[in-house]
Amino acid sequence: MNFFSLGLARGIGAQIIGTAIGVAFMSIWRAALGMPVNEMEPAAVFGGAVGALAFMFGVGALTDWTRIAFGHAVAEHPAADPSQPTWARYFGVSLDHKVIGIQYGITSVLLLCLAGLFALIFRAELVETGLQFLSPDLYNTLMSLHGIVMIAAILTGVGAMSNYLVPLMIGASDMAFPRLNAFAFWVNIPGALLLLSSLFLGGFDTGWTGYPPLSARAPLGMQFFFMGVYIVGLSSILGGLNIIVTVLTMRAPGMTLFRMPIFVWAAFATALIQLTATQLIGLSFMMVMFQRLFGMGFFDPAKGGNVILFQHLFWFYSHPAVYVFILPGLGIISELLPVFARKPLFGYKWIALSSLAIALIGFFVWAHHMFTSGMEEYLRVPFMYSTLLVAVPTGVKFFSWIGTLWQGKISTPTPMLFVLGGIVVFLLGGLSGPPNGTVATDLQLHDTYWIVGHFHDTMFGGFVFPFFAAIYYWFPKMTGRRMNETLGKLHFYLMTPAFFVMTLGQMFVGLQGMRRRIADYDPAQGLSPTHLVVTVAAFLIATSVLVFLFNLVHSVKSGEVAAGNLWASRSPEWQIPSPAPEHNYAGRPFVVVGEPYDYGLPGAVYLQMGDAATPLPPGHAAAPAE
Repeated sequence: MNFFSLGLARGIGAQIIGTAIGVAFMSIWRAALGMPVNEMEPAAVFGGAVGALAFMFGVGALTDWTRIAFGHAVAEHPAADPSQPTWARYFGVSLDHKVIGIQYGITSVLLLCLAGLFALIFRAELVETGLQFLSPDLYNTLMSLHGIVMIAAILTGVGAMSNYLVPLMIGASDMAFPRLNAFAFWVNIPGALLLLSSLFLGGFDTGWTGYPPLSARAPLGMQFFFMGVYIVGLSSILGGLNIIVTVLTMRAPGMTLFRMPIFVWAAFATALIQLTATQLIGLSFMMVMFQRLFGMGFFDPAKGGNVILFQHLFWFYSHPAVYVFILPGLGIISELLPVFARKPLFGYKWIALSSLAIALIGFFVWAHHMFTSGMEEYLRVPFMYSTLLVAVPTGVKFFSWIGTLWQGKISTPTPMLFVLGGIVVFLLGGLSGPPNGTVATDLQLHDTYWIVGHFHDTMFGGFVFPFFAAIYYWFPKMTGRRMNETLGKLHFYLMTPAFFVMTLGQMFVGLQGMRRRIADYDPAQGLSPTHLVVTVAAFLIATSVLVFLFNLVHSVKSGEVAAGNLWASRSPEWQIPSPAPEHNYAGRPFVVVGEPYDYGLPGAVYLQMGDAATPLPPGHAAAPAE
C-alpha cells in the first residue's frame, strides 16, 4: 500500500508544511509591523503551534467534526476499510477504543525506549569524573529530555491501559466520546515531536521542571519543550473527561460502583486528577512562554513578579501527577493478585476508596517539593503532615495485597512476577519517601541523588513493573496469542536485580553528597566506582527491555495461540473471544449478579453472559469457582 495513504504519514507531512507556513506568516507579519524579523522565537513558536494544528487535520482527527460543522452526516461507528491491511488501522484515526488503547501502548513503549536511550548516554558520561564526550549543555538537554519524555511515555501508558480496559471491564461497547478519544490520542504525536525537536533548537538546561528564571532565558528549545508538554497535557485532560463519563454512565446492568473491577476504580481516580489538576502545569508553562514572547513579568522580580509562584503552580499539578502515574499501576497489581493467588481480593472496598483518598490528599502535599525554595517557613509543617498522611491510603493497599497473598494458591507466570516485583520496588520507593517529606531530613536530601533513586523506585514500582505485567497479561486478549514465557522470565530476572543495584547505588551516592542534574563531580568524593556499577546496571535494564521488545514483536505473529479464558479470570473481558470483537459485547450483553473477586468460593458467580439459554463458545463461560 502507499505509505502516504497512512494517516500518520499525512499528519507528519502536514505538520512540516504547517510549521513552515506559520514561520513564514509570522515573519512577514512582523516585517509589515516594522518589528525585527531576525528574532526567530516568535515566528518559531507560532509555526510550531500551526504545525501541531495542521497535523491534526492531516491525520484526520478533525475530519468528522469539520463535516458535522458544515452540516454533513457522519457514520456513528465507521467500519474499517477492507482494502487496507489490518496493521494499517493502527497508523490512522480509528474510533475503536481497543485500537486507540494499542496506539497509546505502542507510543508509550517507543517513548520509554527513547527516554531510556537518553539516560544511557548521560549515564555513560558519569562513569568517570571530568567531561568525557558530552558538553555541559548537551548533557543538560539529554538529562532534561530523559525526564520529560519518560513522563510523556508514562502518561501515554496510562492512556493505553485505561482506554483498552475500562470499556471492556464495565461492559461498554466503546468510550463515551469516541471521536474525542481519537483526538486525545493523536494530539500526543505533534506534542511529542515538538518536545523532541527542542534537542535540535538549542536544547534547554532546566531539567524537566522548567523553573524560571533559568527557563526565561534558556535557548529556543525551551519554548518547544513548553509547547510539547502543553499539548500532551491537553490529551491528558480530554482522556480524563472521557474516562469519568464512561465509568459513570456506561456500566453494565447490575454493575454498581462497588461491583466494578478494581482497575476501573484506579482509572476513575486517576481521571479525576487529570481533569482537575493538569491545567495548572499548562498555565505555569504558558506564563513563562508569554514572559519570553511578550516581556510579561510574571516571574521577573524586577517587574514585580515572583519565581516562587511558578513552583506553587507547577507542583500543584506535578505532585498529583505522580498519582496519575502510579494509581493505574497499583490498580493493575490489585487486579492481577487475586487471579494468581486464587483468593478473593482482601478489603476490596477499602482499596477502591483508598484510590480516591490518594487522589484527594495528593492535592495537599505539593509544597514538600519546596522546603528549600525560600517559601514561607510557616508552610513547612502543615505540608509535612499532609505528606505523611498520604502514606495511610497507600498502606491500605499494601496490607490488602499481603492479605490477598496470605495462604493463597499462588502461581507465578510472567505477569505475576512483575506484579510481585512491582510491590517490592514500590515499597522501597515508599520507605525512602518519608525522609523527603520530613523537613529536617529533606533540607539535607533535596536535590541529591537520593531523590533520583527514590523517584525511580516510585515510578518503576508504581508504573513500569505493573505496565509490563499488564502487557504480558492482556497481550493474548489484544492479539489472540501469548507472549513467550521463557523470554518473559528472562526479562524479569535481568531487569529486577539490575534495577535494585541501580537505585540503591543512586541513593548511596546521594547520601555521600552527590547533587543531581550535574554533568561532573569532585574526584575527591570517590564516587566513580559506584557510578560505574550504576551505569552497568542501567545497561542491563536496557538489555532486558530489548528482550521484551523481541518477545513482543515475535509473539504478534508467531506466539502460542491463546484461546479461551487463559488465566481463568472472572473479569468480563476474559469471557469473550480473543482478540475481542470490534463492538465488544454487541449481541451478547452481560448482567452482574455477584462480587468480582470471589475466587475460590464455591458457587460464586460474578456475571451472566448473554441469554442464559444460549451457550457460549467453549472456554468463554464465566470462570467457575475453584
